[in-house]
Amino acid sequence: MNRYPVNLDLHGKKVVIVGGGQVAERKCRSLLEAHASVTIIAPTVTPGVEELNRMGTISLLRRSWLEGDGADALLLFAATNDRTVNRSVTQEAGQRGIWVCVVDAPEEGTFTSPAVVRRGDLLLTVSTGGKSPALARRIRQELEIRYGPDYADIVDIAGKLREKLLTTGQGGAYSSKLFNELLAGDLFSLPSPELRDRLLNDITNSETAGRALPTDSEEYP
Repeated sequence: MNRYPVNLDLHGKKVVIVGGGQVAERKCRSLLEAHASVTIIAPTVTPGVEELNRMGTISLLRRSWLEGDGADALLLFAATNDRTVNRSVTQEAGQRGIWVCVVDAPEEGTFTSPAVVRRGDLLLTVSTGGKSPALARRIRQELEIRYGPDYADIVDIAGKLREKLLTTGQGGAYSSKLFNELLAGDLFSLPSPELRDRLLNDITNSETAGRALPTDSEEYP
């Protein structure tokens, strides 16, 4: 099945996870990275979920799933080891028009959550449509090596440069030449924020002085 990839803004949005095991905890932590408001419903949970609840990071209902629990959620995750419960969650999601992920039967849900590599604002995702989580995990591990922590700084530098060009250039256009040169350079050995800021100032001042940026009708990334 062909699926359409999207990046959701979950900041402050309610997400309900039904289940308290290791899979539920992994989903929970990923959702918290996206600043979602997470509620977990389960009679028993992992020590990690217990700790998140103790810290006040999540809401925890220590009981079984009840009809109506997902009424005000943006997303639902059916993450129990009980097929009957997961089907009940899926059925309610369908009735209420709520997007649902069924972790043990992805084909029964309306979305799947991919394997993720985060490097600051850089987000890399891998999905096999639920057919092979092990393969998705392996590819994710390869991406973690290929795109190391330094890429958080690279994205930050590119974003700051783009912001400067937008404030000094014409409309919404910016120079693809500058970005190509920047990203082709040795950005992996920048030791400090001060050096990054100096690089931004040097590039911006030397490359944009006295030269018009591309207009909106020209090609740019």
